[in-house]
Amino acid sequence: MLETRGVTKSFGGVHALRGVDFALTRGEIHALVGENGAGKSTLIKVLTGVHRPDSGTVRFDGAEVEFHRPADAQRAGISTIYQEVNLVPLLSVARNIFLGREPRTRLGLVDVAAMNRRAAELVGSLGVNVDVTADLGTLGLGVQQMVALARAVSVDSRVVIMDEPTSSLEAKEVGTLFDVARNLAARGVGLVFVSHRLDELWRLCDRVTVLRDGQRVHTGTLAELDRLGLIAHMLGREISEVARGGATEFGETHLREQEPVLAAEGLEVRNRLHGVGLTVRPGEVLGLGGLLGSGRSETVKAVYGALPVRSGSVRVAGRRVRPNSVPHALRAGVALLSEDRKAEGIIPDLSVRDNIALAVLPKVSRGGLVAEKRIDALVDTFLRRLRIKAASPAQKVRELSGGNQQKVLIARWLCTEPKVFLLDEPTRGIDVGAKAEVQALIDELAEQGLAVVLISSEMDELVEGADRIVVLHDGTVRDELSGDRRTSAALLEALAGVAETNEEGGDD
Repeated sequence: MLETRGVTKSFGGVHALRGVDFALTRGEIHALVGENGAGKSTLIKVLTGVHRPDSGTVRFDGAEVEFHRPADAQRAGISTIYQEVNLVPLLSVARNIFLGREPRTRLGLVDVAAMNRRAAELVGSLGVNVDVTADLGTLGLGVQQMVALARAVSVDSRVVIMDEPTSSLEAKEVGTLFDVARNLAARGVGLVFVSHRLDELWRLCDRVTVLRDGQRVHTGTLAELDRLGLIAHMLGREISEVARGGATEFGETHLREQEPVLAAEGLEVRNRLHGVGLTVRPGEVLGLGGLLGSGRSETVKAVYGALPVRSGSVRVAGRRVRPNSVPHALRAGVALLSEDRKAEGIIPDLSVRDNIALAVLPKVSRGGLVAEKRIDALVDTFLRRLRIKAASPAQKVRELSGGNQQKVLIARWLCTEPKVFLLDEPTRGIDVGAKAEVQALIDELAEQGLAVVLISSEMDELVEGADRIVVLHDGTVRDELSGDRRTSAALLEALAGVAETNEEGGDD
């Protein structure tokens, strides 16, 4: 019904897709999975006319097609429901459902009564009780997502692509969404389903395609694949290698027999974290493992005060940190290196010097005046210490390589003299040499007594670089690996949920 043949797409010399073949048949629900950067979003955008492939073809109903823009794909009968609701919050529910397709009176005016009536019937069929005349922005995210689904259903789509549609839904709403998806499939609609929640795949989907590093690495029925096999495909590990269970060479241990410098307990974030707790001692590197959506980034942001927590506590060096307050967490000695350095880290048009100095400005200012000499001394110190390759401190940070940009951000937070350093994917998007330097720096910081929390999607990086690994799944702590259990095989099993399934003696 919808397929790609040998589709390749690059951005600035970086391959997002490499010769990808994908096929969706009529009436099936096809899972599309892969870790961050695997190419899922790019493939969806090729299928829906956002991007045109550099090479390869897209075929719809057996004929080759070229969608120059999303409207072309929509007219052909392809609808997309995104994780981030892409509707208009200031318009009513009914207006959003029929936007651009409003029913008209004989005089050509919008037939508001008919539009509201049809919208109410649509959302009612989805099990949603909502006033269709209310502004969409006044409603919860779960209801907004169901409105997006109602819009897709209303256009009689032949293909519906669901990109992480359940991320903001409650359990009851997820069940309703699945019922609607099954009804659509029964009517011959083909559905592509993207989700990081692996349990949902076996509940809903018929087949699965796995992408890794822009390439298709597996396509097959889910009934013939267990969790361990799916995770092995996603992470690039052979199942036979996992079955052998060979231990990975351990890195040097930095544990200190001291009281925890960081102690988080019972962290609750709506729809994201459920009672997460962790402790880190001085000189310890605690790894946070888990698949996309497991709650890794949410955990460190909750500790840092950047994500509103409903309940729970965070203590640093025995003193309680005020919840939901980044300034208080900073003053307590917590620093966070964000996962997305471009969106949440560097200020591209500022110099290397100014990017490093940002976090320390309150300490080197008095009465509104900045101690420039102190900043220069700090910047020079960290340029040497971290071996940052820049023409001068005045060079704009956007002109540096990815690895050196990452070092600039690390320098920024080290200037604050933190007690706890939260590192979210610190080696993502940098070359092998820079990655080794950052990993060595993390070891060095731990040796100096810093408490480090390390998030990484690379298993080897966690197994070799962390003293303990806490594994998260759907916002809860699934397992903790230390000592002899800190192996690639044990981590893979924990990620796949094998341990939980075995303990419960049944399937999810």
